[in-house]
Amino acid sequence: MSIIRPFPAVRYNPDKSRDLSPLLSPPYDIIDDHGKAELLARHPDNFVRVDLPFTPPKAAGPEHLYEGSRVVIDEWLREGVMVRDHQPALYVYHQVYRHHGTAYVRKMFFARLRLEPFGEGSIFPHERTFGGPKEDRLALTKATEANLSPIFGLYEDAQNAVAERLERALDAQPLATGTLDGVENRLWAVTDAATIADVSRLMEPKPTYIADGHHRCGTGMLYRDWLIAQQGALPPEHPANFVLCVFCAMEDPGLLILPTHRVLPRLDVRPESFAGDTRVSIQARDAADPGRLIAALKEFGPQAIGLYNAVARKYFVLRPTRPEILDDLEPGRTPAWRRLGLAFLHAYVLDRVVSPKLCGGQPAEVRYVKSDEEAIREADATHGTAFLMQPTTMEELRAVCSAGDLMPQKSTYFYPKLASGLVINPLTA
Repeated sequence: MSIIRPFPAVRYNPDKSRDLSPLLSPPYDIIDDHGKAELLARHPDNFVRVDLPFTPPKAAGPEHLYEGSRVVIDEWLREGVMVRDHQPALYVYHQVYRHHGTAYVRKMFFARLRLEPFGEGSIFPHERTFGGPKEDRLALTKATEANLSPIFGLYEDAQNAVAERLERALDAQPLATGTLDGVENRLWAVTDAATIADVSRLMEPKPTYIADGHHRCGTGMLYRDWLIAQQGALPPEHPANFVLCVFCAMEDPGLLILPTHRVLPRLDVRPESFAGDTRVSIQARDAADPGRLIAALKEFGPQAIGLYNAVARKYFVLRPTRPEILDDLEPGRTPAWRRLGLAFLHAYVLDRVVSPKLCGGQPAEVRYVKSDEEAIREADATHGTAFLMQPTTMEELRAVCSAGDLMPQKSTYFYPKLASGLVINPLTA
């Protein structure tokens, strides 16, 4: 069961300004020192000031930096820059944006989600993640006694019942808005007890699939266990038994999944690399740009991937001659996983062709690039090869997750990124 709770958020004071544009920041893990400086130049109270005390956030920094975040938050509360709501609420969150000329609205809501070990209850990771240290986020959580940024959770709701129930409770005007990187963010607070009860009931039987923030979920469990070691067993409704989550229905029309492409620097992968391999079809394709090649991949099936060879400056379409190519090679994986284009790329092309033929049996260096044009530029700059991917579909993600399997690493890029700074979740009772 996915157990959710309303909470009294700490947030920027709407009496100061309902336009949060200069105060919002992107997720902490995509900001470098230059980006942090730019955000603080936009406004000295930008949320990055507390959310990213140490860069890069790959390991814990000096303790005083995290204590500094707590000092700033306390200062903001004293001076009225931020306020703490008196009444627990579910916070409805809309993102309004355009992508490739089409307008979208992604409808979500903030709530506390009861923590459970992955796969042992109703919280499931959706893809394999790189093992990154959680010390930075744990140190920040201990110092601030709060979740400063949420995990991003997906749930199934073909009838759109949850979003429709929340929509009926919204005021005409949001509490706050803010534009970040061309995306308009809108926030409402729903305090109506009947609405909260209905949404909680609707969410209870639904699994939650973590779309983004796997490490933050793990950090929540580490903090809860640390707190128990410090002060003993926690009451069931203690805030530390929960983690801040943004929930979005898998069927929401504003939920876009974009691909992450792969670049192999200094590796010259070409048709000759597959000579004599009857399991693979590769053919040259005239394409004026990578976007047109990716669009054309659909006609070759869901396992088709694009290949750009920077040495020859040519595009190719690469696909298995039979969809079952991985059935005998990866018997431990589920059928849904074995039909993925990314599984074909990693488990066959990279592991069974590129590594033994071009890398002396060692794993190839793989760089992950979100923009198709940037992937081509990087391949050209390194005289390498770019693999251009079709976007993962929600049907593929649902099939793999429902089968109890995990997507390959970097298989999904949920667009747009959530804005940081809309709400803080206090973890004190």
